[in-house]
Amino acid sequence: QVQLVESGGGLVQAGGSLRLSCAASGRGRYAMAWFRQAPGKEREVVAAINWSGDSTWYADSVKGRFTISRDNAKNTVYLQMNSLKLEDTAVYYCAAARVSYRTTSTSNYDYWGQGTQVTVSS
Repeated sequence: QVQLVESGGGLVQAGGSLRLSCAASGRGRYAMAWFRQAPGKEREVVAAINWSGDSTWYADSVKGRFTISRDNAKNTVYLQMNSLKLEDTAVYYCAAARVSYRTTSTSNYDYWGQGTQVTVSS
């Protein structure tokens, strides 16, 4: 069993930055990802990372602006978000997969955090 707790969300002006953290408890070698869900929209994967941290993937909408990383010694995954846009406003969720390789398939993610709100204002 893996428990995930996100932190770091908040209100930021367009062009600003935020760093989200996701602290994990539980044993296992699991890939991680950040998803987001905006009001009225489906949940979408934003970034994913494998267990060792040397393979990452980004959605086109955030490529070049967001960076996913992990510190396995601290059991924590991060999402550094720069140059934030209004359309980045959403609830952001971290998730842990049952596999160790990088994956963007939602069906591979068994464990989810409670979500943290990110609001970008003009």
